[in-house]
Amino acid sequence: MPDEYTGKVTVGGPFDVRELAGLTIAKVAVGSMSNNAYLLRDRTSGEALLIDAANEADRLVELTRVGGDSISTVVTTHQHADHWQALGAVVAHTGARTMAGAEDAEGIPVATDRLLHHGETVHLGNTELAVISLRGHTPGSVALHYQDPGGTGHLFTGDSLFPGGVGKTWHPDDFISLITDVRERLFDVYDDDTWFYPGHGDDSVLGLERPHLAEWRERGW
Repeated sequence: MPDEYTGKVTVGGPFDVRELAGLTIAKVAVGSMSNNAYLLRDRTSGEALLIDAANEADRLVELTRVGGDSISTVVTTHQHADHWQALGAVVAHTGARTMAGAEDAEGIPVATDRLLHHGETVHLGNTELAVISLRGHTPGSVALHYQDPGGTGHLFTGDSLFPGGVGKTWHPDDFISLITDVRERLFDVYDDDTWFYPGHGDDSVLGLERPHLAEWRERGW
C-alpha cells in the first residue's frame, strides 16, 4: 500500500497516520495555537511514546490508542507552555513517564522523570530514537531522530525547525546558537530525504530547506 501520509492536519480534524516497517507515526493538531502532537508506536512490541502533550487531553488520549492501548512515555520538546498544557492530565490517565531536555525541565510544571542530553538514545521497544539538543528557541529544546531501517530518516523538531526557517528567538546570540545547531546537528548529519515533523504546521524534508540555510542566517530569523 502506498504511503498516503501528508502531515497536513487541522484542529478538530482526523489524525494523519504513517505506517513504517517498524514504527507507526500518528499526528494531530490541538489547541488554540494549533500545536502538533505525535504518537510513535513500535510495531513489534506495541510500546508507544507521545511527543508534546500540548492541549486537549481527551483528544490526546484518543491518539494514544492508535495501534494499541496506551503509551509508556511523553517527551516534551521544550518548556513553552503551549507544548505541555495537557501533560499533567495525560500522565495521570496513562501513567506514562516524562522526559524533557535537561535545561528546560524546571520550566515544565510536571515533574520530569528523565532528563535528556544531546547524543543520548530513547528506546521504544525495538525502536531507537536519537536525542538532539537544539539550543536557541529555548536552552533545552530537543529533537528526536528515527532512522527507518532501509528507508528514510524521521526528525521530530519541536519549535526549532519549520518549513521556511528556524524557530523564534529573542536575542541575536540565541539565533546564532539555533541556526548553528540546526545546520551542524541536522543538515550536516542527515540526508535530503529526511522527513521532519515540526511543533506547528506542515511537515517538510531537509532537501527542500537546505538551499535556504544561508538566507536564513543572513536575515537573522
